Amino acid sequence: MVLAAGLGTRMRPLTDTRPKPLVEVNGRALIDHVLDRLAEVEVEEAVVNLHHHADLLEAHLKARTAPPRIVLSDERDALLETGGGVRRALSHFGAAPFFAINSDTIWIEGMRPNLARMETVFDPERMDVLLLLASSALSIGYDGPGDFLMDAEGRLTRRPERVMAPFVYAGAAILKPSLFADAPDGAFSLNRIFDQAREAGRLFGIRLEGIWMHVGTPDAIAAAEEAIRRSSD
Repeated sequence: MVLAAGLGTRMRPLTDTRPKPLVEVNGRALIDHVLDRLAEVEVEEAVVNLHHHADLLEAHLKARTAPPRIVLSDERDALLETGGGVRRALSHFGAAPFFAINSDTIWIEGMRPNLARMETVFDPERMDVLLLLASSALSIGYDGPGDFLMDAEGRLTRRPERVMAPFVYAGAAILKPSLFADAPDGAFSLNRIFDQAREAGRLFGIRLEGIWMHVGTPDAIAAAEEAIRRSSD
């Protein structure tokens, strides 16, 4: 599941005329960076939800010829947020765990593709959710307080108030469809699902190898492009 329906308000004025997934970094739309990552780990089908400037995003995706195969989940009628968007698309996933990835997340890989590492680490006997986490202090373009603390086994807890947490959610997760059995209709955040797993002791994380880039504003694009250039030198 590629989450691409958001309004991208912090990326204005660029998102006044296009959806945030079509903002370009290093000459490619953000969503193409994400779809390429999925193709690298042999994901064959990606469900992409649409809302903001949906016609533009739909046309871009239909013109893409590289894998994975794209299935559209239309949210033109109502913005459902991240959790509601996944819930609407659940019929495409069956009973098996699946990736859920933000269409604007971008990183420079380490030695092994991070999504492949997630597939290896995910253990459905112990885990309902596995999150890809980046360093709060070392990521490009991120200056927030972090999201999670992680114990030696990879189990996650939320950042307490007035505490700096070492890890920030990097926008990629593996989720079990069963988590959505009691989810509400309409809009809700995936944080509801993460907290449900956390309360059961089944929310886990894996540290991203490489460099995560938080491209949240127009000013952050240049920093991300410079990091990509340095990595290829």
